[in-house]
This record gives sequence, structure tokens and C-alpha cells, in this order.
Amino acid sequence: MKKTQERPSRGRGGTLMGFVVGVLVGLAAALAVAVYVTKVPVPLVDRGVSRNPGQDLLEAERNRDWNPNAALGGGPVAPATPPAPGQEGAIVVQPDAAPAAAGQADPLGDLVRSRLGETPGAASTAATAAGDGFTYYVQAGAYRNPDDAEAQRARLAMLGIEAVVSERLQSGQVFYRVRVGPFPQRETADLTKEQLAANGIDSALVRVQP
Repeated sequence: MKKTQERPSRGRGGTLMGFVVGVLVGLAAALAVAVYVTKVPVPLVDRGVSRNPGQDLLEAERNRDWNPNAALGGGPVAPATPPAPGQEGAIVVQPDAAPAAAGQADPLGDLVRSRLGETPGAASTAATAAGDGFTYYVQAGAYRNPDDAEAQRARLAMLGIEAVVSERLQSGQVFYRVRVGPFPQRETADLTKEQLAANGIDSALVRVQP
């Protein structure tokens, strides 16, 4: 009878010991995982757009050395300049490779118009006189110093050309532009540009959307 009563107590003791060992093993595994996760380097993900201070310094250096007269003269083709306030769509117009193409003769068209009773060349002349819907300026320079801009304007006045000095904010800096115009037709602006070139003054043709 005594042996029969001792067996249940041994079974309960083994079950309790197994439970304790299982808990300890689980805690040890969790601790090992936690230590591993804390030691693994996590890459830094920047979900916002941040600027490097070096990039800001480089951009400021570029703006400081920006040349507003880069489009003047016979240099390489310059990209379109951003529009000035109140002059949306202003771009620097590059010289045409063949300026005489606009006034090129059209024998076939003249023959058709003569059969219809129209004067040959009248349609093209009327279209040229009407303009292309843009306003043109001839820019004779842009300066950081307003006195330099006024000196350029006075130089043009001595040539009989009336110019206007206007301010423009570019890359955080104020520039003073010397412009002649406005001209409703590009041909008139081209004549003024040629007159400036004949007097040794570099200029650029600027087109503005009304």
C-alpha cells in the first residue's frame, strides 16, 4: 500500500520540473533573439527629402558666379532663361541659321495667287506685318551694379537708341537689365540688334508671350 501511494507524488514532481525547464529554455531563447536583434545594424531610411549642407554651399557658389550676359554675343546656344515677374514665357531667341528663309520666294504659291487675282507675295507680306503674337526685346546687358546699367543705357542713347533699365531677381540677386523695345515684329528687333552689333555692343533677342 505504501508503494502505491508514493507513485503519484513522483509523477507530479517530474511534471513540475519539466515545466520549469521549458520556461527557462524559452526565456533563454528569447534573450538570445533580443541580443541578436540589438546587435544587427539597422540601415537608416530617410523618408523625407533632406539637403546636404555641402550641396547648399555648392549651389550658392554657382549662383554667385552666374553670368547674366552668357547669352550675349556669338557664344554657344544658351538655355531659355526663367521668366521674369510679369513677363511669363520670356526666352532668349537664338539667331536663325538662315534669316533670309522667312522672305524666301514661293514661285508656285505666287502663280496660284496670280491666277486667283491676288498680288504675288501679298499674303506673306501681310502675315509678316501682323507679327507672330509675341513681343520682342533686345537686351544689351544685365548688371549687378545699377550704375553700370545706366552707363550702358547712356551709351545706347548716344547712338540714338532708347533703352530702359529694369530690375530682375535671379538666384537671390538683383540684376539690372538694359533692354530696347518692345517690338511687335521680330524683324524690327533684328534690325536693332544688328545696329548694336555694328557699334560693338553685344545683345540678345528676348521673346515674351503677351
